[in-house]
Amino acid sequence: MLHFELVTPEKLVRSEDVYMVVVPGTEGDFGVLEGHAPLMSTVRDGALSVYRTEGGQPETIAIQGGFAEVNAKGLTVLAERAA
Repeated sequence: MLHFELVTPEKLVRSEDVYMVVVPGTEGDFGVLEGHAPLMSTVRDGALSVYRTEGGQPETIAIQGGFAEVNAKGLTVLAERAA
């Protein structure tokens, strides 16, 4: 499982293990699975798609701006705002 955290300046919005997250990067959407290569990207306004299971329906979370970082610990999205 991929450890996923969504953080805004106000609070930690999510911290959970999921199957995959699709992030709205400024150069295009990208999917992150467990074991993804390290990556740092800016994020555009859009929606994160969070897949809890393989083949499951995604939950979408609207975000505004920020950064995404993938490292050995998982995916962290630092968003200016999240709804």
